Amino acid sequence: MPELPEVETTVRGLRPVLEGARIERVLLRRADLRRPFPADIGQRLTGATVTGLGRRAKYGLIDTDRGDTMIFHLGMSGRWRVDPSETLPHDHLVLTTAVGRTLALNDPRRFGSVDLVETAAIAAYPPFMTMGPEPLGLGFTADYLGKALAGRGAPIKAMLLDQRIVAGLGNIYVCEALHMAGITPARAAGQIASARLATLVESIRTVLASAIKAGGSTLRDYARPDGELGYFSKQWLVYGREGELCRCGALVKRRPEGGRSTFWCSKCQR
Repeated sequence: MPELPEVETTVRGLRPVLEGARIERVLLRRADLRRPFPADIGQRLTGATVTGLGRRAKYGLIDTDRGDTMIFHLGMSGRWRVDPSETLPHDHLVLTTAVGRTLALNDPRRFGSVDLVETAAIAAYPPFMTMGPEPLGLGFTADYLGKALAGRGAPIKAMLLDQRIVAGLGNIYVCEALHMAGITPARAAGQIASARLATLVESIRTVLASAIKAGGSTLRDYARPDGELGYFSKQWLVYGREGELCRCGALVKRRPEGGRSTFWCSKCQR
């Protein structure tokens, strides 16, 4: 699933094409993705000018001068294609701007979603109502994390994946950040000293910034809007490397957990 760096990379790729552009045509090539498209999306977007693009957690945001924000989630396999040379079977939503640029939302598995809400009421959008701070924002600090985790006996990895604690973190980048911070994923969250939490916060920021710079990670169908693949996977130190050597010389371990896996080094991480 595209995580925060992939969505951030997507938004940055869309910005030069969409920001300040007037949407001339909205084409729906099916009625739904994971949920139905908004019934009035064509009426509300056609003729509107895009005033800004942003991101909240793993959601992309497209604001218009009509006071609307289109919120998209890429699901498992979604991606935007910019100025495609042909329309593909899984291009489910196609936007055309007044200057002839085309953006196609392609989602083979259809686990993504598109919603349209009033910009002024975006905080009331259900997935956003209980979200914690952005991990790259000013509100995500060691002091905040310490208070949020106080008394919690659950593993630190599980707490970092909880969107109520911090918004947008996913499995890949939590595994990598915990390795960088030297903290075992199974450590009880409420028992981590403040100094180590400070290291963890910086590790999370560093891992995410590096991933965004590399264009994200390439998992299954993910690609940037320009069609290029993300290359942060080449920098993974533990994720997906079960049985390989860690930098310390020990073997990277893997533990399956439901539909995902935890990767860590028992020598580096305590």
